[in-house]
Amino acid sequence: MPRLALLLPLIALASAGVSAQQQPPASGDIPATFRLPTAADDFVKREVMIPMRDGVKLHTVIVVSKNATNAPIVLTRTPYNASARANRSDSPTMLNALPLADEIFVKGGYIRVYQDIRGKYGSEGDYVVTRPVIGALNPTKVDHVTDAWDTIDWLVNKANLPQSNGRVGMIGSSYEGLTVAMALLHPHPALRVAAPESPMIDGWMGDDWFHYGAFRLANIAWLGGQTGYKAGGTVPPTGGWDDYDNFREVGSAGDWARKSGYDQLPYWTRMSQHPSYDGFWQGQALDRLLAANPSNVPTLWEQGLWDQEDMYGAITAWETLKAKGKVGNNFLVMGPWRHSQINRDGRSLGPFQWNGDTAAQFREQMVLPLFDQYLKDGPPANLPAAAIYNTGENRWDRFADWPLACAQGCAASLTPMYLQAGGGLATGKGTPGGDAYVSDPAKPVPHLPRPVNFGDGRWGDWLVSDQRHADGRPDVMTYTTPVLTAPMRVSGAPIADLYAATTGSDGDFVVKVIDVFPAENATDPKMGGYQLPISLDIFRGRYRDSFEKPSAIPAGKVQRYRFRLPTVNHVFQPGHRVMVQVQSSLFPLYDRNPQTYVKNIFFAKAGDYRKATVTIQRGGVHASAVLLPIVAVEQPQIAKR
Repeated sequence: MPRLALLLPLIALASAGVSAQQQPPASGDIPATFRLPTAADDFVKREVMIPMRDGVKLHTVIVVSKNATNAPIVLTRTPYNASARANRSDSPTMLNALPLADEIFVKGGYIRVYQDIRGKYGSEGDYVVTRPVIGALNPTKVDHVTDAWDTIDWLVNKANLPQSNGRVGMIGSSYEGLTVAMALLHPHPALRVAAPESPMIDGWMGDDWFHYGAFRLANIAWLGGQTGYKAGGTVPPTGGWDDYDNFREVGSAGDWARKSGYDQLPYWTRMSQHPSYDGFWQGQALDRLLAANPSNVPTLWEQGLWDQEDMYGAITAWETLKAKGKVGNNFLVMGPWRHSQINRDGRSLGPFQWNGDTAAQFREQMVLPLFDQYLKDGPPANLPAAAIYNTGENRWDRFADWPLACAQGCAASLTPMYLQAGGGLATGKGTPGGDAYVSDPAKPVPHLPRPVNFGDGRWGDWLVSDQRHADGRPDVMTYTTPVLTAPMRVSGAPIADLYAATTGSDGDFVVKVIDVFPAENATDPKMGGYQLPISLDIFRGRYRDSFEKPSAIPAGKVQRYRFRLPTVNHVFQPGHRVMVQVQSSLFPLYDRNPQTYVKNIFFAKAGDYRKATVTIQRGGVHASAVLLPIVAVEQPQIAKR
């Protein structure tokens, strides 16, 4: 037989094989199911839909060690994607799979649970921004209080989670901190401990949306990603690199909303119709609700001393509950952190280095012992009433009572530092007079050196930025003490107490308390003369008499503007100086005040923005000052852990 004839069958068989391999499968190349092997994992991850009382089901991620028995549960309720929150990496070990902040719980044998709040990501139902409690602002029969209750009730059912010991702790930062605080209004019996971290407590007074009535433009992009989509999405670009120009050129916040399409968003429309502290905001103020419903759940309130987003809520809630007699189960921690930094590394902020990883110290020495005590019958956590980082001496201070400046009543314990002629600052009233500057909405004072871009990496630590970029501007008044020859300790909340006249009919007042470093620093030359803000805030002048009922400022007449500044625990060292800066804008962090009284600044027109001459009064009956909580440098503290 010819050789070719012998080869033909083999060639035909080979061709048939190749042809078969090249044929696409009937159903395509994506199988009905594809699961990665998990036999080597040391944990089990379950995704379940937990039913609420109204039938809506909430997507919940449960992560349990394969060795777990009689384990406590830590729950976080989030609008930021539970599946992503519970997945730091695809590691087969629970320690590396969960976020850094969960390492303490993994090592402690806890069950970790993340849940999408209703209407977000995998959960059913309608999403409402910071959904109010059931009542006038929420006509439904569900809220974060009921959703937390129903979730905990399901989790502690042995049929659903047989590895648990029936005890639950809640923890979360920012919006997640709000959901923790909400759960405290009517806590499930199984909720034994809680840690609201940088919680959103009052969006008008001093958290995300306003500070004393001045609207925070920096947070406006959050609305697009959070309410424009159920599961996140793109937000409109602001334009060029310099957001100072982008927001200034577009006009009011309402003009920006129209340009960017935000006027399609229901929450923007709702919020922009409530520029004042009316029932819409008062009804959502969680400190008020907590005061009316003080719980017995041991609670650890956390807040960063330089939190650029939620610096108001935790301290306010803690003080409110303390006033209600909740002193044995109500704890406060304030560290040298930006927003939510407690979930990350806490060794530094901006150019400042702290004494170790302060965020890890918080998690390991404060959170875990408290959770162990109430969820595992561990030893007493021995937490002080307040643990406040001393930012001038770079250490933790632990107090049986706080603030130190309120031993004889807060108002009586504050020391006025009066503004003086020639830019001085002293404890005695100076010669009567005034310092005038022109506030021009066309040239607002930037909150950072330009160009300002909210995505340039400076947002997290701008509150510790060097204030020399503002010092010396003609529209910034600066007042400074002589060089200190002895340490000066401030511990509590300063109060700005300004007397001022303006040629406009509205206006804002920004007050900063600053630690001025010595001009020369051979060890770190760039820190020579650094102006570190330790407390600053803004106040919208129309609210000087009433937050609920604003009024025009009478042109040319002296008015009083008195408002509390953020809490401090700081020692001004010898060789340093105390500085106070006063200005009328902080842009583009906050919207510009047109300085012409209009009903709603959200919708101010181009012609409403006008220059105004502002005169800060000194001495006499109108002695402007900043009241500082000055205390003895050495104060008794409880023993450190």
